[in-house]
Amino acid sequence: MPTASGILCATYTPQEEPDTVNSTDFSTELFCKVNDAITDAPRHSQAILSVSEVVTIGILYVVKGVSPRACYPWLKDNYGHLFPQLPERTRQFRRLHSQQYGTGRFLAAPTLMGIADRYGIELRHPIRDGRRAGQIGRKGISNHRWIAGGKLCAVVNQFGLIGDWDCATANVQGQTFHPLYSNTMGR
Repeated sequence: MPTASGILCATYTPQEEPDTVNSTDFSTELFCKVNDAITDAPRHSQAILSVSEVVTIGILYVVKGVSPRACYPWLKDNYGHLFPQLPERTRQFRRLHSQQYGTGRFLAAPTLMGIADRYGIELRHPIRDGRRAGQIGRKGISNHRWIAGGKLCAVVNQFGLIGDWDCATANVQGQTFHPLYSNTMGR
C-alpha cells in the first residue's frame, strides 16, 4: 500500500534473520506496524504527511532520545529519502504534539502480575524555579528530595511492557495517580 512518502508496506519482505538491521528496514517495519494500528485515524485536509507517518516520526524521535533541535537534522539526513515531504522543524513538532494522544493504541494489555511506580523528572535545579515565565513543571518532593519538574507514573505488565501512563507536575501527591492504577487493573 503506497503512501505519500513512498514507503511500500505490501512489497516489503524482511530478510532471513540478519545479524544487524539497517535503519531503512527498521523504519519501514515500524511504519508498517504503525499503519496497521492506525487504520481509522482521520487525516487533515491540508496535512502533508499521513497520521501513520507522523506517529512513525514521533517514535523515531523517542528512540533517538535527543532534543527536537538535534533530532530534526538527524531525521532529515537519515530518513529524508523515506519522508521526502517532511515539513520544517517547528511545524513537524507541532504536528507531533497534536498526535500524542493516540499513544493509547500502542499500549500493552494489562496482566495479572504488574507493577506501577512513579518517579520525579527534574527539569531544572530547584533554586532556579520560577525565574522565567512559562516554565513547565513545579517544585515538589520526589524520593525524599526537592525537585523542580514533573512526575511520571507508569504501569508495567509482567512482560515489561507499558500498559498505561500519566504525568503531572512535581508538586502533586502520590494519590493523584490512584485512578490510573484502578483503571488499569480494572480492564
